[in-house]
Amino acid sequence: AKIQKLIINTMKLPNFMKAAQAKGYGDIDEMISVQDDVPVPDLQEEIIIEENLHPMIKQSYKKDSQTHMIIQTLAVALAPGDTRLLSGKTRRMQGPPRFPYIVGGDCCGIVVDPGNTTDFSKGDMVAARFTVTSREALAEYGRVSYSVCDKVPPGVTPEAAAALASASPAVELAEFFRPKERVLILGAGGGVGSHLCQLARHKQVSYVCGVSSDPKRLLKAPLNCDDAIDYTEENVFELKKYQEEPFDTIIDLASGGWPELLKHRPKRNNKMIVKPASQGGRFITITADTASFDAPSLFSMLAMFLFKPIGRKIWSRLLWNKNSVPAFTQAMCLPDSRPVMTKTLRLAKEGNLQAVVDGPYPMTTEGVRKAFHTLQGRHAKGKVVIQVSNMANSATIGTGEE
Repeated sequence: AKIQKLIINTMKLPNFMKAAQAKGYGDIDEMISVQDDVPVPDLQEEIIIEENLHPMIKQSYKKDSQTHMIIQTLAVALAPGDTRLLSGKTRRMQGPPRFPYIVGGDCCGIVVDPGNTTDFSKGDMVAARFTVTSREALAEYGRVSYSVCDKVPPGVTPEAAAALASASPAVELAEFFRPKERVLILGAGGGVGSHLCQLARHKQVSYVCGVSSDPKRLLKAPLNCDDAIDYTEENVFELKKYQEEPFDTIIDLASGGWPELLKHRPKRNNKMIVKPASQGGRFITITADTASFDAPSLFSMLAMFLFKPIGRKIWSRLLWNKNSVPAFTQAMCLPDSRPVMTKTLRLAKEGNLQAVVDGPYPMTTEGVRKAFHTLQGRHAKGKVVIQVSNMANSATIGTGEE
């Protein structure tokens, strides 16, 4: 590590690098390719905004750029925002400043230019999560914000660190768990779900049931669910065993759980699989009603993630409803602050959280496209991770030779 830091402190960055770029909005195979002649990012260069982004997003880009560092990227984990950005359905609020853009936002790498911070120095291996939008990471050198970034503890691989950074919302969401409660997790096998199942045990939850298309994996370490339901074969909302012994909390990571739950609202002879609000029952989600949604404006985004959730929160707690439905909560689990990264990496260091990686996929056009298809298909087994460089080569990459 000391030799590696010495090399990085004296090395000169190249002018060009390999990077995975999207040339426009649209199909994965048509838009994404890995190029070898992409300019290496420079902190002295101002980010040029050519797309018609909302003024608030433009201002966020400018503010965020003041916290940038340059890393030599080792691994990148994909998140739902990466495919949503590529679709163009949220272009005004989450679009890139210009095309082509470098895809990916959650990553692990080695600091080569710390910018204006003294919290990190050249040679530090760090894990970082995207801030304004999911971009700029899937390249040999990438921009990251030190506001949502921390040093990777010894023993954690770059691929694991990237996955943990991307799955950090699970750590925020785990704060909702109550000891000895019974919990149902919809979307338990995905990137966030695979880590949330582990944290349920850490929070002393007494019973965890996961819903996934691959239920057998949920019953094995490190997820260790007590029960697992294959949603392609059974509707968990109709299972009598859970109507008779209902959950205290449902956590929806898959989208659409609340409308489906209301379809099974108690009538004469049936019961819900979750306790009502009057008995402490809760329904918690971090998603919209559909996984792929359109948000062409600030109002549409607020309607989806603020106005509708507030309405549901109030409605579910009304006197005439709280005896039949659980209390609804829309959780916000993407804080732009370092403590969530610090806590996530500490849990890994202490052995309480193990990174669950789907991959790693190679840094080739075919490999990156396959990784995006895996994410878009919503059947990833953990966090989809792409290896950009391995540790053995990282100290000698970027010696200034062209």
